[in-house]
Amino acid sequence: MIDLVIDLLRGSFMAIAIQPKPIQPNLIALEDFLVLPETEPASEYINGNIYQKPMPQGKHSTLQGKLVAKINQLGEPEQILFAFPELRCTFAGRSIVPDIAVFEWEHIPLDANGEIINRIEIPPDWIVEILSPEQSSIDVIDKISFALKNGTKLGWLIAPQERTVLSFQGDRFYSHRGEDLLPVLEGLEGWQVSVNDLFDLLSFAKR
Repeated sequence: MIDLVIDLLRGSFMAIAIQPKPIQPNLIALEDFLVLPETEPASEYINGNIYQKPMPQGKHSTLQGKLVAKINQLGEPEQILFAFPELRCTFAGRSIVPDIAVFEWEHIPLDANGEIINRIEIPPDWIVEILSPEQSSIDVIDKISFALKNGTKLGWLIAPQERTVLSFQGDRFYSHRGEDLLPVLEGLEGWQVSVNDLFDLLSFAKR
């Protein structure tokens, strides 16, 4: 189903949206990419090409920061899960950097000292992407779909300009607006968060 959506988008007017171009002239091996210096914003490795993510702007940065804080406020005390911003995850031949990567506690890869390792080589359990104005939704959906095919349980695509969230589970996707409640990972069922609640995080108006 998700693949069908991607194909339909590629054939629609949405394909006119700015498409990212590789930042290197020739294909490169994953092993060679991983030894390159990190860039700011981060670069991702997809099908032999390197693509640099857009620089986060106001809405993106605010949602990312507040969502990470909220998820960890709920998930860390009971060791249910933990959210990481801009964490490189390398698996199944790609190296991606989700806006937010959430791992269930038992899936966080640890070293012999019980500390998280540096090189993450498994997909997150939950991937959150926040669409920037210059980003193509096609490519972000493809990124989420790839993660789902390789073990990710839940994906969110947050579109601030449309005040919409797309959720992805298995081969299904759903569009959410207004007071629609958003799906969350097991263990966070007590967190009843609607689309409006999510976008309320953008407000800095004095009360």
